[in-house]
Amino acid sequence: MTKRWIKLGQLYAPSKSIRHPKLLSHASNPLPVHLSGDIYRIFFSSRDKHNRSSVGAVDIDIAQRKICAEHHFPFFEHGPVGSFYSDGVSIGNCYEANGVKYMLFMGWQNPPSGRWRGDIGRLVVTPELSLQLDDEEPFMGSDSTDPISLSYPWVQARPFGGFDMWYGSTLIWDAGNGEMLHVIQHASSYDGNNWSRTGLSIPYKLGTAQAFSRPTVVRNSDRNLEMWFSFRSGAGEKYRIGYARSEDEKKWTLDLDGAGIDVSPSGWDSEMIEYPFVFDHKGSRYMLYNGNGYGITGFGLAVLDEL
Repeated sequence: MTKRWIKLGQLYAPSKSIRHPKLLSHASNPLPVHLSGDIYRIFFSSRDKHNRSSVGAVDIDIAQRKICAEHHFPFFEHGPVGSFYSDGVSIGNCYEANGVKYMLFMGWQNPPSGRWRGDIGRLVVTPELSLQLDDEEPFMGSDSTDPISLSYPWVQARPFGGFDMWYGSTLIWDAGNGEMLHVIQHASSYDGNNWSRTGLSIPYKLGTAQAFSRPTVVRNSDRNLEMWFSFRSGAGEKYRIGYARSEDEKKWTLDLDGAGIDVSPSGWDSEMIEYPFVFDHKGSRYMLYNGNGYGITGFGLAVLDEL
């Protein structure tokens, strides 16, 4: 079955009015949390004048594609110097474990004498939808499986217990063509708190798809999974959205042509598209995604049309 995403337009772009100093630009990594009816609170990563990202949010009626409330304060700010999230917070997704709702994020470090890097952190989402840091130490940091840098986690509960996590991991900064090899790895957990890393999940192809980020996964049946993600080829192109599928929860097939969405001929998402988030609402499947400039032009909405 051929998949095609019908773009519904730019949903939100940061206003040009006076803004909180931690929310001056960008609305990257949109993450929807359902409020009521057709209204979602969409969290995103916004930046200050030093390019350090914190978490902002806007409430949107996705049926009418109308902004209901724009929150002019950060829900969570990047950390102090020396913390694992000192230079930014890029959000992944939410999941529930033992009655607690969590939001995972990539915590950025950008040391003056080295390359940027990341670890995975975890926030507690309160019933009032405030965000609180779960631990000052990384929820998942570098080790022998992920020796350099981690990014953009996605956690999903299994139908019969346990959890899967897909996340980004840098294996080498230059794969020989000037582009890093940043792949999507997998980890497994019985309780959502303790994780066993299982290594490479999505196949990569040097020169075609080798710099992955922000996986988003949906389950269509007990063992049928689909994933969308952003990727770069290593040949100089900017981000595009790619696709992979699995019929047994273990082996994934890379199918970049099956993503069903690409850049537009002109406008806010004509140069690049990235950071997808796929979710279902009232029988339809939607995708939130960013466009030009890593989210400086905000995010848009698309709906899936399966032909």
